[in-house]
Amino acid sequence: MSTSTYLLVHGAWHGSWCWGRLGDELDGRGASWAALDLPSSTSGDPLVDLSADVRELRRFAEGRGPVVLVAHSYGGAVVAEAAPKITDLRGIVYLAALVPQLGQSASDVSRDYAPRSPLDETIRRDGGLLRLDPEPASRALYGDCDDATREWAISQVTPQTLASFRTPRTSENVAVTSTYVVCRRDQALLPEVQAHVAQRCDDIVEIDSDHSPFLSHPHELADLLESVRLRV
Repeated sequence: MSTSTYLLVHGAWHGSWCWGRLGDELDGRGASWAALDLPSSTSGDPLVDLSADVRELRRFAEGRGPVVLVAHSYGGAVVAEAAPKITDLRGIVYLAALVPQLGQSASDVSRDYAPRSPLDETIRRDGGLLRLDPEPASRALYGDCDDATREWAISQVTPQTLASFRTPRTSENVAVTSTYVVCRRDQALLPEVQAHVAQRCDDIVEIDSDHSPFLSHPHELADLLESVRLRV
């Protein structure tokens, strides 16, 4: 079995806190994992852009040995940009993720394929920060979760910088296997958009889930990640 460590890269408005249930599942399987906090959603500084997140991921990955990057949502843009400079990278898993092409920003990816999602309708601009309207956002992000989990999760989210979504990708693709996980009941990044983005990856798999299977379906997501790890 591979000894690679999963490096879990969260999406916009979130932090390392969102991976706890999945982490428990991975611990039960003896899998190594680690999760970081991206500055664009934790600093509160509207000037923080994608490059700051990339630097933090590179710093976090240093010295961890062979790694598989798992990128959720906006985290896909961070991973796509950072991947060529991650030491001993063995594979990438994009989970309902935005994967810009060279010269694109995260915002460009979602605009390319229209239509707006229920989550898009909950985003409120506050200067250089993006905030979420909590109640409808919780349904769009955590639709498969119970009420208590939805309430807890939405209480944890923090403002996301607009600059992070507008920073274009400058890096080329890296020569490792990439797998895209389409979430079939997603109301944040619509499945039809994911299906288009997924064509940029080597493999495509699906999970019958909302946008946040690490909270709503952690066991099934752990199964899927383990199957991917065995192939890299």
